[in-house]
Amino acid sequence: MPLTKSFKETIAKRAAEDSEYRDALLENAINEFLQGDLEVAKSLLRDYINATIQFDAVARELDKEPKSIQRMLGPSGNPTTENFTSLLKAIQKLEGLTLEARVNH
Repeated sequence: MPLTKSFKETIAKRAAEDSEYRDALLENAINEFLQGDLEVAKSLLRDYINATIQFDAVARELDKEPKSIQRMLGPSGNPTTENFTSLLKAIQKLEGLTLEARVNH
């Protein structure tokens, strides 16, 4: 089900105002990817990018067209592991973040 414009605006507003929320979006996207739920991971990553750095900035960093990245993260997109990790690397650079893996027992 596509998100409504007001819902997308609500996510973007909250992400702009709440860094913990923004971090949680990204963390949840990565965790879903690692757990094998690519559909949820792509959706959360799409929300994160829309709410923060935007697809144009990511596309410039990756030397790709924004629509290509949007399709990759779309419902029928099937990003390779290389593309997904390149996307995470670009997000880290653009956001000034360092992503780390953590094992929980």
